[in-house]
Amino acid sequence: MIPDCDARPLLPDTPCRLEGTGAASDYAHVLLSTLGASVVRGTAAADEHPALAWARCGLMALTGSAAGEARMCPAPLASCADGVIKAIAAIAAAGSLHLPPSGAALLGERAAIAGLRRQGASSPGGSCRLLPARDGCLALNLARSADWALLPAWLESDVAATWDAVAAAVAGRTTAALLQRGRLMGLALAVAGQPGAQAPAWLEVEHFSANDLRHVAAAPLVIDLSSLWAGPLCSHLLQALGARVVKVESLQRPDGARQGPPAFNDLLNAGKQSLALDFACATDRARLRQLLLRADIVIEGSRPRALRQLGICAEELLAMRPGLTWVSISGYGRDEPEANWAAYGDDAGVAAGLSGLLLELTGEALICGDAIADPLTGMHAALAAWASHRGGGGNLLSLNLRDVVAHCVACSLPAAAAERRARWLSWSALAQQAGLAETLPQARPAAGAARALGADTASILAGLGIPC
Repeated sequence: MIPDCDARPLLPDTPCRLEGTGAASDYAHVLLSTLGASVVRGTAAADEHPALAWARCGLMALTGSAAGEARMCPAPLASCADGVIKAIAAIAAAGSLHLPPSGAALLGERAAIAGLRRQGASSPGGSCRLLPARDGCLALNLARSADWALLPAWLESDVAATWDAVAAAVAGRTTAALLQRGRLMGLALAVAGQPGAQAPAWLEVEHFSANDLRHVAAAPLVIDLSSLWAGPLCSHLLQALGARVVKVESLQRPDGARQGPPAFNDLLNAGKQSLALDFACATDRARLRQLLLRADIVIEGSRPRALRQLGICAEELLAMRPGLTWVSISGYGRDEPEANWAAYGDDAGVAAGLSGLLLELTGEALICGDAIADPLTGMHAALAAWASHRGGGGNLLSLNLRDVVAHCVACSLPAAAAERRARWLSWSALAQQAGLAETLPQARPAAGAARALGADTASILAGLGIPC
C-alpha cells in the first residue's frame, strides 16, 4: 500500500483524466490520488511493457558489467518515469503542454550526451563504486575532488588516492563504522541492502498560507537555486508548462553542470534566465532574499543548512509570502540526522535497494543505470510543484533521492524472492527477444544554448524592482 504524503492533499477533489492502461498509467494514478485528485481513467492505449520501456530507454545497456550482458531491473523504474509525465500532463492546463513524450527517455540523457557505458560495480560516470566491506557492500561516491582529500581522515590511514587503495582499506571494516564516520565528514555513502518492505512516501508536505485560486499565476515565476540534474530537470519541466524560470547561481561556485558536457547543460537550462550573486556579500544575500519573496515557486537542491548559513530559511519566507511553493530536494530529507547526509544519484539508488536487488538476482555487485535517483526525483518534484501551485501554493514540499527511488521500487515489486526472480527472468527474455537489450540511450536536442553565468542579473533585478 502506498502511503499518503500528507493529511491535507495538494489537489483536493481536482478532476483529471488519465488515458492508458498498464504500469505507467497505474503509477500515474497512484501519484495523482496521493495528491488528492479525482482521477477518471480512460483506456485509449496500452502502456509499453515495463521490460521494453527499461530496455528501449537505454538503462538496460547502462546496467551490468562492462564485459558481460546488459541487465534487466525487475522494478518498473522506466514505467514509473513515464507515469510521472502522464500525471503532470493530466493536471496541466490545456495548451500549455510542451512536455517530453517519454519520462523513461529522460533517465538516460546524461549518459547519451557524455557517451557513458556500463561499468559493473562502478557507476557509468565513474564517481561511485560498490566496495566490499567486512559485513556487506558499501557505495562510495567521490563526486568532488575535495572528497578524495577526506579519505585519509575517514579511513584514519595514509591511503593513496586510488580506488584500489580505498577498496583495500574498506575491506576489513564494518559498514556501520564506515557510514557513521563518513557521514560526519560529508561523504556520500550507502549500504547495498535490499529494498524495504514498505514504500516510503515520495513527498512530504508542510502547509502554510495559500493564495486565492483566482490569483494563481498562469505563468509562475520559478527561482531555481539547484544544480546538476534533479532540480534543473524539475525547473526544465515547469518551463515546459509555461513557467518563467530564473536560474540563480553563486559567482564563486556556479552550477557544476557548466563544467560538464555543454550539450547537457544546454538541454536542461536553455531558455532559463541566468542570475549570479556573490553569496559572501551581505548586499547580494539581501537581494537573494527579496528575489525569493517575489517568486511563485522556489527550487533548492542542497542540504537545508546550506541556505540557512546564508540567512535564508524556507519556513520563514513561506510564512511571509502567501502562495509560495518551496521545493526542497535533498538526499535523505529535511529531518535530523538525515538532513546532514550527503547523497548523489548513484549512491541514493543504492540506498533505495537497487544494487542489493540486482545482487540477489545476478550474483553481481552492480550500479543500476546512471545516477538514476536524480532524474526520477526531478520529475516527481515537477509534478508536486505544479500541483501545489495550481492549488494555490503555500507549501513546503520535501522530496529526497532515496525515498523517491524506494517508492518507485516498492510500487509493484513482488515481495517473495521466487516471484522477483521469475519476473526478472521473463522481463529479461522479453527485452532480448525484442532486440532491445543493448539499445543505447538517446537525448533530445536542446532548445538552444544555456545563458552565460549572470547574463541577465541586472535586467532581472531591475524588472522585479530590486536595487542593483
